[in-house]
Amino acid sequence: MGYEGKVVLDYLSRTHDTSLLTEREKHLVGLAVTITRGCQVCTRGRIEKAQSAGISDDVLNALIGIVSAVNAGVAAATAREGFRPASAVDACGSLCAPEK
Repeated sequence: MGYEGKVVLDYLSRTHDTSLLTEREKHLVGLAVTITRGCQVCTRGRIEKAQSAGISDDVLNALIGIVSAVNAGVAAATAREGFRPASAVDACGSLCAPEK
């Protein structure tokens, strides 16, 4: 089965219909996700939409700083876990431990 963009767009449309988040919050969450996923085209588009919605560059730069710091922390913690002895890996059991 091939990629069906309409299914994804329908899902995104339904998700964005929530009244539990403000439009500003939706813009900021969307931008945080695209930065984390590493899509430069999507990130550029999200920044332009956020700016058009009145979100200042100061706020966008603050968000970028937080996203960068959180992602760096996750990357560092993930790498540190790679140095733990296999016998100390209990959280994910056989999924993380090397086969014998």
